[in-house]
Amino acid sequence: QVQLVNSGGGLVQAGDSLRLSCVASGRTFAIHRVAWFHQAPGKEREFVGAISWNDYSTFYVDLVRGRFTISREHGMSTVYLQMDSLKPEDTAMYYCAAATNSDHLSSRNGYRYWGQGTQVSVSA
Repeated sequence: QVQLVNSGGGLVQAGDSLRLSCVASGRTFAIHRVAWFHQAPGKEREFVGAISWNDYSTFYVDLVRGRFTISREHGMSTVYLQMDSLKPEDTAMYYCAAATNSDHLSSRNGYRYWGQGTQVSVSA
């Protein structure tokens, strides 16, 4: 089993920055990648980006590329989502998720373990 704990959300103004954290524990050696998803009220949970656990390569959706950065300190079990130039449309619950294989990069189905989520609210 892998346990994930999210933190770092909050209420900010448009243009501000936030950094979310995702701490992994348990059988972290089984992790293939960690992704971030967001879910706005009344909408589906959507893929934001991901980082490969072993080679640290990253992937982003066009909506956030250039504004959001996913990182992991070498050898550590915490993954970060640095969010800059935040917009009101970024308002959502943010979840980290861990996959144990390479399938379904951007689909919820590709992730076995989930954090509890952290709320990000951006005012205009």
